[in-house]
Amino acid sequence: MRSDASSRLTLLVAAIAALGLAACSSDAPKGPGHADQAARPPAAVAAAPDAASPTEDQRFAAWLAAFREEARAAGIQEPTLRAALDTAQLRHQSVQLDRSQPEFVRQIWDYLDSAVSPTRVSRGQEKIAQYRAEADAASARFGVPTPVIVAIWGIESNYGQNYGDIPVIDALVTLGFEGRREAWAKGELIAALKIIQQGDIDREHMIGSWAGAMGQTQFMPSAFLSRAVDADGDGRRDIWGSMADVLASTANYLQRSGWRADEAWAPEVTLPEGFDPARADASVRQDAEQWAAEGVRLADGSPLPRMSEASILLPGGARGPAFLVGPNFRAVLRYNNALSYALSVCLLAQRIDGGPPLRAAWPREERALNRGEVKALQSALNQKGFATGQPDGVVGPATRGALRDWQRSVGLPADGFPTVALLARLQAP
Repeated sequence: MRSDASSRLTLLVAAIAALGLAACSSDAPKGPGHADQAARPPAAVAAAPDAASPTEDQRFAAWLAAFREEARAAGIQEPTLRAALDTAQLRHQSVQLDRSQPEFVRQIWDYLDSAVSPTRVSRGQEKIAQYRAEADAASARFGVPTPVIVAIWGIESNYGQNYGDIPVIDALVTLGFEGRREAWAKGELIAALKIIQQGDIDREHMIGSWAGAMGQTQFMPSAFLSRAVDADGDGRRDIWGSMADVLASTANYLQRSGWRADEAWAPEVTLPEGFDPARADASVRQDAEQWAAEGVRLADGSPLPRMSEASILLPGGARGPAFLVGPNFRAVLRYNNALSYALSVCLLAQRIDGGPPLRAAWPREERALNRGEVKALQSALNQKGFATGQPDGVVGPATRGALRDWQRSVGLPADGFPTVALLARLQAP
């Protein structure tokens, strides 16, 4: 095995020397007009002290060379490859952020305080007035309310103020080279190259986040290819500079994710006396008429709007606000699969549309469990026979389900909401 590894390393270094490290040399060509420089061997390779131990730059160059072959096979042409990859460079921040898992998390109300702030509400209303024609055209075409489209814009980039400044190509080659999600990154990178090749945007202006999400409403390249829209008719889909394209593309994404124009998205509701909080689960779905028959009402006491396959959501546990969520809420989740994100979009849209703030109070005295405490809670549940799977410090459906089952077994409201007090009780002898 060791001799095989040594042989592979020797072949790798030989391949690097032959390629001349065109993709990462300091004097690499800046565009398709400089291909004659591509074979120049850089000094870094000539001075390599140990041919059996390639440097990171050498390994990155070899990775890029191999990826070029995959991209060619996928239909990417040489001018595009040169324009996009000849100046590619590692962005180590992308790797650091991709690997990071913060030890401390915020409660959902802390997230909402920022995401649905009075300033963001008022700015959203101002943006609708500023781009009324573009927003209403997108809404009419795709059946998604203007406040919802604008709310996603507000959450994703603070209405275009912050949608990232990292070249998307660099972010994706970095994540692909790093290797943990190589197949995913390569797929997105090829999609990005297709976007450049089609002429929607050039490499210089294709900027976004550390993860490759791009434009004012943060599309991944694959989503751009399938759902971006040329609404202004200029022949390009420009989610960076054309507000018509930004808003229409966002509306199209939601419409194709299952948005239903005739249904509400996440109204606040009140629950009847004696309601079993264990039924506040995404797997429990029924029409609004059935929930109404059980005594569920809007927070102001009025009847429920029309909604199909709707669930009760208790994101702050049994003592916090309750919401009725259906296909439209799930469409927002397909945009970003985080409950806090989807709820912030829906609540911001309601406020932009002139709706009132939440009536019910959050249990703000409850602090969030950190990752270590969540792992301890998961381990304690497992030990008591309520399976959560391998403890990972993340509260997902399995953990919430196990917590509900344990709460029910000891006569507590089965809301599946982890608290410091529940953790202490689970750990008590």
